[in-house]
Amino acid sequence: MCSIAGFYDSSASFPSNQAEFEHILQKMCQVQAHRGPDDSGTFLSTKCGLSHTRLSIIDLKNGHQPMTRSKNDGLYHIVYNGEIYNLKSLRQALFERDVIPKTSSDTEIILLSYLTFGPQFVEKLDGIFAFAIYNERHQTLTLYRDSFGVKPLFYTVLNGTLIFASEIKGLLCFPGVKAKLDLNGLNELFGLGPARIPGSGVLKDIYELKPGTSMTCNESGFQTHTYFRLTSQPHTDSYEDTIEKTRFLVTDAIKRQMISDVPICTFLSGGVDSSLVSAVCAKELALKGEKLTTYSFDFTENDKYFKANSFQPSMDRPYVDKMAEFLQSDHHYLECGNKTQADKLYESVDAHDLPCMADVDSSLLYFCGEAAKNHKVVLTGECADEVFGGYPWFHKESFLNCGTFPWTPDLSPRKQLLNQELLQRMDMDAYVQNAYETAIREIQLLPDENETEAGRRRIGYLNIRFFMQTLLNRMDRTSMHSGLEARVPFADRELVSYVFNIPWEMKAKDGIVKNVLRQAARTLLPDEILFRKKSPYPKTYNPNYEQLLCERLKNVLSRPDCPLLPLIDQHAVTQFLERPKDYGAPWYGQLMAGPQMTAYLLQTEYFLRKYHVELII
Repeated sequence: MCSIAGFYDSSASFPSNQAEFEHILQKMCQVQAHRGPDDSGTFLSTKCGLSHTRLSIIDLKNGHQPMTRSKNDGLYHIVYNGEIYNLKSLRQALFERDVIPKTSSDTEIILLSYLTFGPQFVEKLDGIFAFAIYNERHQTLTLYRDSFGVKPLFYTVLNGTLIFASEIKGLLCFPGVKAKLDLNGLNELFGLGPARIPGSGVLKDIYELKPGTSMTCNESGFQTHTYFRLTSQPHTDSYEDTIEKTRFLVTDAIKRQMISDVPICTFLSGGVDSSLVSAVCAKELALKGEKLTTYSFDFTENDKYFKANSFQPSMDRPYVDKMAEFLQSDHHYLECGNKTQADKLYESVDAHDLPCMADVDSSLLYFCGEAAKNHKVVLTGECADEVFGGYPWFHKESFLNCGTFPWTPDLSPRKQLLNQELLQRMDMDAYVQNAYETAIREIQLLPDENETEAGRRRIGYLNIRFFMQTLLNRMDRTSMHSGLEARVPFADRELVSYVFNIPWEMKAKDGIVKNVLRQAARTLLPDEILFRKKSPYPKTYNPNYEQLLCERLKNVLSRPDCPLLPLIDQHAVTQFLERPKDYGAPWYGQLMAGPQMTAYLLQTEYFLRKYHVELII
């Protein structure tokens, strides 16, 4: 994996001030160097500048970027962040056109495919990516982002200049680009956060290229094109054929995503998703006489403080033990302590450039950093619940009919802590409702679907479009912050497109949550793992952690220059900090309950302070 950044202006002459703009490109490299510590490079022409940092995984010697190739005396340049899994078929397609790559680099394959098949070649790509191609002859820049937004790509426009980067911090390197927050941004932070409307960069005038989208920039302006979207199709396969095809699609996605010139590892929680990914990887490596390395996560003294609830019914450790033995993997148990988890809250904001999933992020940031000491590539079980219907809101009538995002059915825990005058100006309920209604208008319902089935399709779509994106953001930022590339086989385009249209009577046959996935994984996993009740990413229940957060937030709020003060009801927050926190009533998803609200406020204060955010309220 890597980072990319750059700028484009059809009316510019950047070399006239070459030293300044080369310095800007170098700064863009430096602030994103954690994503690619192995190499870096820049390119500057009359209308365009490109920068790149590289994490070497495929063709370790020949993948330097920006990469340039020529055709018909025209020059074409690319910066690319990602991994392409169908390189073999793409290379064969080039050979059939007598186009012979000079390297085995996936970067070159992408650029040559663009030159050979045209801009719509992106539809042929199987992988996770964000890249920019500059056509120097026609002075045209084109940005691309993968189908589900696994890899990030932010942009802004300043006085006619388009600036883009893998992370927001890259944009802020360009003179004149400032961090500003208006009422819409506050609604993103406090009404939807840590989720975001697709395309929103939260900060004013900062956007993210939507998943499955390209953007072309030339003297005529900027034009976006959607090359992929989920579509609703009648499901015609029998139940037996559905299980068989799902098994093939899942195992094939995992195998394809093992491509690497460096050793891979997996994250193993003992749940069906990560266990299945690990089992397939272990079997493939065993064919080559190699052993899989696996990592699991927990918190110091969690065996003492863990409290089962409807969202988190059991601890992972006993199931991890069973799977590590079953796989015969080289397993590593990683634990995170209270202080480390709290300290990493700020570093998580550094990684996201925004408040994020509180300690769900900070702990994963720590665990990824530990794994990155020995590995550059990890496969995870992320996204299976969104795709196969593993969350409670797929199964309960109250969620199906709630008329809003099911992972935040009640905004009152958020609203009660905000400045009431500001809250009136924000009109949070209307903002969130508009975001919801805009999203469900994108969903294609089939003519024969009854209201219950239509509700499940809506929730399935919203999960993939919103909730899954939040988790993919978390996985990318926490891993790439330490130069670790995380791959997500369950977000494979063909797999998601197929499973999205499997009817609920198959997905939850006989009341079994994620039934299709579990049946598809038979013989690959022990039944004890295969039919384990879902338990999400672990979190600490240690009361000392909650106390530590409360003390830190109190200290922050006691400072007269605290940037959070204009946004909150300080009396309400103080009362909140004095009350025991409810761990089983989340305000976002399944994991972000009372302590995570405290952590989120700490992150928001740090974000406002570090980025010198100007409030336009």
